[in-house]
Amino acid sequence: MTTQAPSLKRVIGRRMLLLFVVGDILGAGIYALAGKVAGEVGGALWVPFLVAFVLAALTATAYAELVGKYPQAAGAALYTNRAFGIPFLTFIVAFAVLMSGVTSAGAAARAFGGTYLAEFVTLPTVVGALIFLAIVTLVNFAGISESVKVNVVLTLIEAFGLLVIIAIGVYALLTGDGDPSRALEFHPENGAFLGILGGTALAFYALLGFEDSVNLAEEAQDPQRSFPRALFGGLAIAGVIYLAVAFTATMLVDTETLKNSSGPLLEVVKVAGLEFPPKLFALIALLAVGNTALINMLMASRLVYGMAREGIVPKVFGVVHPSRATPWVAIVFTVAIAVVLVCTGDVGGLADTTVLLLLCVFTIVNISVLVLRREPVDHDHFHAPVWAPVLGAVACVILILPITGREGSVYLRALILLAIGVLLWAVNHVASRRSKS
Repeated sequence: MTTQAPSLKRVIGRRMLLLFVVGDILGAGIYALAGKVAGEVGGALWVPFLVAFVLAALTATAYAELVGKYPQAAGAALYTNRAFGIPFLTFIVAFAVLMSGVTSAGAAARAFGGTYLAEFVTLPTVVGALIFLAIVTLVNFAGISESVKVNVVLTLIEAFGLLVIIAIGVYALLTGDGDPSRALEFHPENGAFLGILGGTALAFYALLGFEDSVNLAEEAQDPQRSFPRALFGGLAIAGVIYLAVAFTATMLVDTETLKNSSGPLLEVVKVAGLEFPPKLFALIALLAVGNTALINMLMASRLVYGMAREGIVPKVFGVVHPSRATPWVAIVFTVAIAVVLVCTGDVGGLADTTVLLLLCVFTIVNISVLVLRREPVDHDHFHAPVWAPVLGAVACVILILPITGREGSVYLRALILLAIGVLLWAVNHVASRRSKS
């Protein structure tokens, strides 16, 4: 008599999946980077968010087809491996996803230590960021059950904060407050096209997260149907919320103030005719930023752990704490990198590094879906129109290029992070060969 190996249960329904996608997208991006995007384009803050939404939707078509075709929990690394069969390329894609989580957490930590925290206590930004990382690490170390429960609560809180901003905007329109005409003003430093391009590269950070949901493929009910609807529905909901928030921000606060604030949405609350306690909103923003960091550090530490268990990186990263049952070595490794990033980068630079790493991954995913058309499967699934992943790949490559105005330090940081992965790969390869000899 043979026994089947235990498998993940398909318990996630369509509505829960939709909520997960929305919750994964909403977060630190809009709370921290709205001002940085405004600095790229001027008053028309909503335009880069709209363009970023369209580009994200193009790549989402590739993910929707691939997750329906291969409903397994591995995401971009799985698709890359199936399309090209090159282990090193698969590793680099997986490591780029991992490092994007760490840089995103670093950006969130810097945002935490800025204007929002200053409503309660005055600390140097780096000090506040490091204290914040320590708290996130403790929650991560406490256990996955505790972390997920905290994540659910924080997701509801961060969504409420954005709805408060939208309510402020609606009230301002009804009472004649603010200056809606400012939403049509372009004041880019490098011209309209390059300004929108640079703003889009930053705004893209706020829409990241939709790709994470594919890791739930083995636990979703009817993934072939539920995932495309959840992906596009979640992106649409988040996109509408972001456009409304961006319009409200630029209508009520001048571009210069937004540009120079690390807490741009707090500036909106402070000038709103509809009164809302600034300290309460600052607390909501801090929790939203915390949720982004927690999600990313959870993902990064588990990816390192998974790679160690598969023998891809040194096995020491697969060590689990005996009482907490958490991958403590992987957690320490990812946090150590995050600490270095926090001490050497700013919010915009770290967010841009996150975007750069994932744009490289998205380019490969868009190409993979076309390559894998040669490998049909025996079940129905979503088929992306050919033009969508083609345009998605082209758009990602354009946003990778320096014409967006991205600083050289962002490219250097991304290369160093990937070099760490190459080093781990090489060390593990040498160790494996010695153990076999």
